[in-house]
Amino acid sequence: MSVTASEARGELVAGGVVLAVAIGFLGWAASGRMMPGSGYEVTASFPDVDGVTVGTEVRLAGVPVGRVAAITLNRQTYMADAVLRLPQDVLLPADSAAIIQSDGLLGGAYIQLQPGGSMDNLAPGDEIEDVQGAVSLFQLMMKFVDSQSGETAP
Repeated sequence: MSVTASEARGELVAGGVVLAVAIGFLGWAASGRMMPGSGYEVTASFPDVDGVTVGTEVRLAGVPVGRVAAITLNRQTYMADAVLRLPQDVLLPADSAAIIQSDGLLGGAYIQLQPGGSMDNLAPGDEIEDVQGAVSLFQLMMKFVDSQSGETAP
């Protein structure tokens, strides 16, 4: 079975289109992970960051506004210090909160920012003091099962 010149040309064009789409997806994925250098970073110390990794979305009013830039263990407090990178144009009041939320039963986690009412804004390098760590769905289900097993039927 021989391949004609038009079939070879068609396969070459199709391969080029697939390659261009793949490069486009890689560029799109990379731009979503990397924030421009004009942003600033704040930290938040969580008791549990289960489901949060470097690159996890940071949302404000449900809108993605940043990413987690780093997560380290604070050896003095035994808390997980998360560095959040935000764009320069997102100004947060100093008394804002950071809460780890789940994207659904099987979805990943993200950090939800809730603005406070302070007249002062967080500056680069400041810490968000009001935090709520990840809630384990498994632990919640086990508490529910334990509470139900302790009840007696009438």
